[in-house]
Amino acid sequence: MSCCDCASKHCNAEAPKPKILAVIFDLDGTLIDTERATKGVFQEFLARYGKVLDKEREEKKSLGMTLKDSATSVVKDYGLPLTPDQFIQEIIPMYQEKWLYSKALPGANRLIKHFHDHGVPIALASNSLREYIDAKISHHRGWKERFSVILGSDQVKAGKPSPDLFEEAAKQMGVDAVHCLVIEDSVVGVKAANAARMEVVAVPPRGEATCSSLANTVLHSLLEFQPERWGLPPFEDWVDNALPIEPIYFSGLNVNGFVGEVTEDGRSTLPDQVWGVFFGWAVADMEKTYRVVVGIGLDYSSCSPNKNIQIYTVDGNNCCISKQQMKLLLVGYIQGSNKEITSMDAETLKECKSIASASLDLPIFSHHGCVPLYPEPFSVEDMIGCDEIQQY
Repeated sequence: MSCCDCASKHCNAEAPKPKILAVIFDLDGTLIDTERATKGVFQEFLARYGKVLDKEREEKKSLGMTLKDSATSVVKDYGLPLTPDQFIQEIIPMYQEKWLYSKALPGANRLIKHFHDHGVPIALASNSLREYIDAKISHHRGWKERFSVILGSDQVKAGKPSPDLFEEAAKQMGVDAVHCLVIEDSVVGVKAANAARMEVVAVPPRGEATCSSLANTVLHSLLEFQPERWGLPPFEDWVDNALPIEPIYFSGLNVNGFVGEVTEDGRSTLPDQVWGVFFGWAVADMEKTYRVVVGIGLDYSSCSPNKNIQIYTVDGNNCCISKQQMKLLLVGYIQGSNKEITSMDAETLKECKSIASASLDLPIFSHHGCVPLYPEPFSVEDMIGCDEIQQY
């Protein structure tokens, strides 16, 4: 069963839900993309000791482990001449330099602001140490002030999968555990929420498929989250059938309507949580700009699913942009598009193009068109330095 199937199964369930009075978030992989910001750090550290990164082994490791557990595993797996504490002491400064560039995942800022503005208590409960949590969120405007409670694994008896973090967060917010909703991305986090008797929504990357069978609800992206399903105030930011989003930037070679990203390690520059049907602009070979609808999902035809990105021009056909290098800027998300674009019928695709066409003429979307698609040269550091460029 695919992740998409699991998501559909969970989202369509109509079982009675407890009244939710507070929401607890995980941090890494749920709200921010620390993985891509710190890419290469671990490999660089291992090289200092003459070790080579075992990609296959690392991909099989569970997300969300405590720092101490992770360090113990690394020292043992790679035969490092260090204690776990020494490993932590040496590698953390390398990670800290990169945490500044950890970007918010799609929908994270929107969700945090929405709950805060509507008086819904929110907590942050992470297996990171508290000082590292503070460092990671320090450049995300308003986050620290909006969370009622922030907890790290060093502030409770045991980290996830123990329920201690979630139980303590609920206690400090003054809300009973059964009235808390947890939003997580990892198996250990979902297990911790289950142990705390809390409702849990999982937004897992492709490597955490076990979440699908353990969580109450599974989503591909926080953009799919509908607060009213848990009796929480609904969003009011849709513009007809389109949702304004923080800009998403990426590039790739368009071949017959499919955009293939070119990366050093073969991995997508977009996190798995960038999923769904979007619209915006594309520049072909740095010349003409096109209005486009873009579907982003996973290709399940292989044993190891790859990012599937399909592009359609809003005006005209795709022949004019095939076999060209594209730079894309996505500024809107289309409501109700629960199917991958590759499985859409002609009528649905026509509707998506109509929504995109009407939306891109509105100031709330069109103002992005005045911003260059990419600063040159394009880098993570550039993205942090520009207010307009804060997403993928």
